[in-house]
Formats: sequence, C-alpha cells, structure tokens
Amino acid sequence: MPGDRRRSDPGRFLAEINVVPLVDVVLVLLIIFMVTAPLMYRGIDIDLPRSSVNTITPEERVVLTVSRDRAVFLDKERVARAMLGETLQRLVRSRPDVTLYLRADRDVPYGMVVEVMDAIKQAGIDRLGMVTEPAPESGVR
Repeated sequence: MPGDRRRSDPGRFLAEINVVPLVDVVLVLLIIFMVTAPLMYRGIDIDLPRSSVNTITPEERVVLTVSRDRAVFLDKERVARAMLGETLQRLVRSRPDVTLYLRADRDVPYGMVVEVMDAIKQAGIDRLGMVTEPAPESGVR
C-alpha cells in the first residue's frame, strides 16, 4: 500500500511488545512452583533410628472446654467458674510454659468465652490456642 509508511521506512522501530515468550516463561515457572511447593511443605521422608532414651519430650496439651450448658472443664475435670482462675494459676506454677487450648461450644455466649479468656490471661498463660472444626468445602467463608 502506498499510504502505509511503517513497512517502507527501514529506520523506524516496531513498538509492539511480544508477550508470547513472557507467557511461556511464566507458565514454566508456575509448573515448577506447583511441583516443588508440596515437597517443601512435607519435608523429606526418612526412617529414624530407634533409641531407648528420648531426648525430646512431646508437648503436653491442656484443653479447657466450655460446654453448651456453660460448664468449664480442664482436660476432663469439671472446674467451678469461681475457681477457674485459681486452678489455672496452680497449673502455671506447676508448668510455667504450658500451652492451653480453648474449646467452646458455638452456642456459648460470646461474653462467657471472653470471661474464660480473661481468666486465662490473668493466670499468666500467654500461649493460647482456639480449637475449631474445619469448615465444609461448600465455599461458605
């Protein structure tokens, strides 16, 4: 075409970016990360030797449960709500680095859960975990 100067002018540059090689590189990187990510999470499977002396003690978990009827249990022992703070302080004195897991029924009022958490913090327990059920895979978040 006589009016098209882009093809006839040899000194002029083409200002379009070719993204096909970029997409190829990104897809290859994506595949590499998808393959290596599970390996990094899981670690390496090895068969450990046996020893009669255990050098690592497993962490003992203490579970504090608040039932639907607002009863409080430390592991499986029922604890009066008025004695909860004192019981937790005794626990901290016997095991200063205790990790406490709080389980509360979904129908327990929020205020009750906050009261229990307040007693836990006042007893000096800093490592507190909340136990929940996994959400169903229905997409509800």
